[in-house]
Amino acid sequence: MPKPPTSETVDLLVVGGGTAGLVGAHTAATLGARTMLVEQDRTGGDCLWTGCVPSKAVLAAATAAADARAAGRLGVDTGKVTVDFARVRAHVAEAIATIQPQDSPEALTAAGVRVVLGRAALTGPDTALVDGRPVRFRAALLATGAAPLVPPIEGIDTVDALTSETLWDLEELPRRLVVLGGGPIGCELGQAFARLGSEVTVVDGLDRVLGPEDADAAALVAAALRRDGVQLRLGAEGTRVEPGLLHLDGGSSVPFDRLLVAVGRRPRTSDLGLAAAGVELDEHGAVAVDGSLRTSNPRVWAAGDVTGTPFFTHLSGMHGSIAAGNAVLGLRRTVDPVVPRVTYTSPEVASVGVSPAEARERGLTVRRVEHATVDRAVAEGGTDGFTSLVVDGRRLVGGVVVGPRAGETLGELTLAIRKGLTTSDLAGTTHAYPTYNDALVDAAVEDLRARLADPLISGALRAAVWVRGRLRGTQRSER
Repeated sequence: MPKPPTSETVDLLVVGGGTAGLVGAHTAATLGARTMLVEQDRTGGDCLWTGCVPSKAVLAAATAAADARAAGRLGVDTGKVTVDFARVRAHVAEAIATIQPQDSPEALTAAGVRVVLGRAALTGPDTALVDGRPVRFRAALLATGAAPLVPPIEGIDTVDALTSETLWDLEELPRRLVVLGGGPIGCELGQAFARLGSEVTVVDGLDRVLGPEDADAAALVAAALRRDGVQLRLGAEGTRVEPGLLHLDGGSSVPFDRLLVAVGRRPRTSDLGLAAAGVELDEHGAVAVDGSLRTSNPRVWAAGDVTGTPFFTHLSGMHGSIAAGNAVLGLRRTVDPVVPRVTYTSPEVASVGVSPAEARERGLTVRRVEHATVDRAVAEGGTDGFTSLVVDGRRLVGGVVVGPRAGETLGELTLAIRKGLTTSDLAGTTHAYPTYNDALVDAAVEDLRARLADPLISGALRAAVWVRGRLRGTQRSER
């Protein structure tokens, strides 16, 4: 009789090699924990291979094409702009290849993480089967991410529909691309492919794109999409798919050469042995966690998309760090509720904290500056955008920025909100000029001026000025 394989013991077993798993494994190893990371496909996850990196690389190519076509408005004539899709694909591949070593098994190994390329399933409260071998863990971190959601539309499985995972296998630019979904992924990729030369139609059941975002911001993005040639079919649901044709409710249809489905994502929780480990799911099918990212099994934590939180890479990374630290040190750190988000369309939409709509419902103050008054925007000929600050008393609690590089501006605002800073703090900080950040400062200054215009405050200030003048006059007469 062959002897059963010997069980190995680790301090932290990390299941999944995407952003949350990578950060979690690095954190645990840095803290001195014996760490094993198991990945069934390739380390780097969606962000590296099918999400952030390739999408932003293709957006860069699309933006270059759009800027070249629009250069005439600045007095620069470029002639006919052509797109070589093979070279665009090569640029995308090069971006992935350049970043990949940072997320590689070799990099993890160098950091002290043992990497196993295979499958892992929990078999009990503190045991797992890893690539066919038993492993006992003192703590485990589930970081298996999420997969694109394909809606149960009749016939959709007959047309080789694309998702954000399979889009990158395209070898030719589609002549007609229909995008099902008008959220961030649908808008970003729809605009990009329109700028590269596809005839793009975006279909969404809501009456506007970017449903959760500020309505004025969404309107600016919709206008930009239309300028780039994107047809918007809003308030329309797909009901049936046949080769080359998407049928909509109401009897109309949209022809396509390729169909891209971008209607959301679903946490990957199957085949993980969750029931055997006593790990519960929430009502949405995500791994249920408490504020410290601990599951119903006190030895198991979960981080990133598998928990059903907003599907942002930056949030997954923060999750991974917090969960790993809690797991190996016995801490109870919680995730900061101030989470920024950016949609990388042109213009970008960047939001954090309390929205302007929510602010109005709560009676908070909203200070808005149109980018038509921002010198950098005027100089670059791109004034379609605005910056809004949400203020509670004097404290910054939210904001929306729409315009070029809006995501870069959002970092300062996110830090200000997290640290409880006021509009006075923001206005009193010297900023470089001219930048798009000027709108942030101008909105803060507008709030200060509005408060200074209050009759009680303005009266007190006038009295202080009068007293100061009298004192100086008395001092001069005494000399």
